[in-house]
Amino acid sequence: MDLYEHQAREVFKGYGIAVPDAAVVDHPREARHAAELLGGRVVVKAQVKTGGRGKAGGVKLAADPAAAELTARQILGMDIKGHTVRRVMLAQSVDIQEEYYVSYVLDRAAGTFLAIASAEGGMDIEAVAAARPEAVARIPIDPAEGVTEAKAAEIAAAAGLPAETADVLARLWQVLVGEDALLVEVNPLVRTTDGAILALDGKVTVDDNARFRQARWGERSEARDPDGDPLEVAAAARGLTYVKLDGEVGVIGNGAGLVMSTLDVVAGRGARPANFLDIGGGASAQVMADGLDVILSDPDVKAVLVNVFGGITACDAVAEGIVRALETVHLTQPLVVRLDGNNAARGRAILDARAHPLVEQATTMDGAAARAAELATR
Repeated sequence: MDLYEHQAREVFKGYGIAVPDAAVVDHPREARHAAELLGGRVVVKAQVKTGGRGKAGGVKLAADPAAAELTARQILGMDIKGHTVRRVMLAQSVDIQEEYYVSYVLDRAAGTFLAIASAEGGMDIEAVAAARPEAVARIPIDPAEGVTEAKAAEIAAAAGLPAETADVLARLWQVLVGEDALLVEVNPLVRTTDGAILALDGKVTVDDNARFRQARWGERSEARDPDGDPLEVAAAARGLTYVKLDGEVGVIGNGAGLVMSTLDVVAGRGARPANFLDIGGGASAQVMADGLDVILSDPDVKAVLVNVFGGITACDAVAEGIVRALETVHLTQPLVVRLDGNNAARGRAILDARAHPLVEQATTMDGAAARAAELATR
């Protein structure tokens, strides 16, 4: 669960990390009033859960309250990577001397956490990391030890950060532990012209498995979050486990492990998965119809792959669900179905009898993925 920037800043303040004063509004006239209270000169920032806001025009400096109102009017309602801006944060402007990047992230492959820091923070940190990886320090963190004063000083020194940033590094680790976070990031962390160290931006990703301990952020539900990806919002409203990806092959499967394997096989066949959609143990006509409807609503999808291994869920029930779903969903892209396991032969026969012109069958996962990839990329 990602927090909005203004929420992350409130978390930082609770752990003693200094941030500029700010206010969140959803109407241009409120922006004028907020700017007046903040001293006039402010930075107006779109509040959406995605990166690239600055390059998209979602972060702008306003010289006075009138300019803040005008700028808020320009940013509110913008579309940034599929996210509609419904709120803006106005933050007190500061005079920056230097910008840094600092973060802690879960390194799943290594089974530990990683501190990432650079003395060259700002919007182009990704470009810095790609062009000059030596400018970005990566320090493994032992979860049992955490970030002590000594470890914080080590991270700061490795990244070429001023010694006084070590206190922020130690407090950011406290944020990660205290908030059950998988990621905490400040970009930029700045030194102002008067020597203050401030977090100008913040990102916090809370582990969904810990949401029972983080009840103040509410349950994770894209359906309740107006800033969520539109397709994820639609899927969540129907009780589907769906994650939007960047590819062209829509994927439906039963069980998270099988779906993840299917994504890998599709990628190995030269195509990119367009989504993760797990129908779990049920494949009723309504579940299939809802899943197909969501996937086919993605204009990037050029083919759909249904990969089901029948266990508790019988393949003939899945096939019946697909047939009935085709009565309510207008299939606009080819659909490749692979059924295996419990009652697979009966399920294949049901689909053969339906003989939909856009539905094909394959007997293996590799064969199904290869065919879906071919149809999506031809």
